[in-house]
Amino acid sequence: MTAPAPSPTQSAVTEASNRFVAEHLEQAVTLGARLAELVSEPDAFVKATRFGFTAMADPAYIDGVRTVTPGLGSVLGVRLPLLEAAHKQFRAATKQTAAPLILDVTDRLLLDEAADIRWFGMWNLERLLRKDPERTWQLMRCAAREAGEWISVDTLAHPYAAGLLLDPRRWSDLQTLVHSPSRWERRLVGSTIATLPHVRHAGAKDKGVVSRSLTLIGQLIGDEEPDVQKALSWALRSLAPIDPPAVVSFVEREACAAHDTNDGYRAWVLRDALPKLPAETQEAVRASLSGIRRRPGAPSTSRAATSAVESASSRRSRRRAQSREE
Repeated sequence: MTAPAPSPTQSAVTEASNRFVAEHLEQAVTLGARLAELVSEPDAFVKATRFGFTAMADPAYIDGVRTVTPGLGSVLGVRLPLLEAAHKQFRAATKQTAAPLILDVTDRLLLDEAADIRWFGMWNLERLLRKDPERTWQLMRCAAREAGEWISVDTLAHPYAAGLLLDPRRWSDLQTLVHSPSRWERRLVGSTIATLPHVRHAGAKDKGVVSRSLTLIGQLIGDEEPDVQKALSWALRSLAPIDPPAVVSFVEREACAAHDTNDGYRAWVLRDALPKLPAETQEAVRASLSGIRRRPGAPSTSRAATSAVESASSRRSRRRAQSREE
């Protein structure tokens, strides 16, 4: 069976996009080289970045990226292949550049109002982790707090994953994000775990990584936010090839919990993770979760959410007790 031919509209859009990228590719490479020359001048660097990005922005791309990224905010509209070409040239030209200089300009990029400029800065973070891990991690935490849409979160996931593998103590930071009131920081937990197996670093595919990851997923599954749910199912699919028995056991256990409590949030994540699991597991879990659906407006059922409610209740009780004593 042959794939259906793309519609004329699809073909025209794709051709226009490819043509735009081809026409601006040399411009992107030149910009990357120019930015490398300005790395010791943060003000000039940021000004040149904005000027260069504006010059090769595609207005037709802005509506498309906004459609798939609710809450995106300001964006110049630079197509991804052009951003990549500029950054590849910048990276190559700054191989011998002192890390503090790149950190300084990266700090400035991450503070920019334009999303594509911030993404360009995020692509520097992984290389900087090896040279100045403490300051780089602080930049990453600030960027995570400011993130307000999934592209930024998932872009940060790669350096976050690299950071965990370089320094296992960072797992405690990811544990903290499990309890964050921000859905984007909670999504970052799932996105980071999903990215871990794809990081080029020793230990990326160790079963110990799977064990730690499943512990965090177990605390978050049941989250009411679709953005978090998507990241958790992505994470389970990424972990499944590394340690199939552990992931199967996790999914079967959580499927029982979802069945017993009619938990639609939990069920959605598990269903979405099934394609990477054995056929017999898929069949059994689908049967167990039959008819269980998400209910709009229902509160989160995750262990993290339950813990947060209990903590808030405990604090209120202590305050009331203190008031009576006074």
